[in-house]
Amino acid sequence: MSEFVFLYRGGERLPSPEQVQQNLHQWTAWFKDLAAKGHLVDRGQPLERGGKVVSSAKVVIDGPFAEAKDVIGGYSLIKARDVAEAAELAKGCPFLERGGSVEVRPIMKLDT
Repeated sequence: MSEFVFLYRGGERLPSPEQVQQNLHQWTAWFKDLAAKGHLVDRGQPLERGGKVVSSAKVVIDGPFAEAKDVIGGYSLIKARDVAEAAELAKGCPFLERGGSVEVRPIMKLDT
């Protein structure tokens, strides 16, 4: 099996604490299902909206300044046979119900 990262992009903010709690239950159920089937490596973490961007000129600026729909809100590490299976697993993500997207990227293994 290979490893993949799911990058969670965009999505609408939830307007009420009740909806946040309901959404948290959906995420928990999805992660439990992935883990039970042997696909979950690390559920990852949500990311803060702010940060810094370091350019090739080694200049540090506030950022990221991507379009709101392109902001990466979090990540997870997944095991799957191939990118097609990883994409199928991503279809169950509760984030998709809020207008978000899941970018599925293979993790390149480097010989050390």
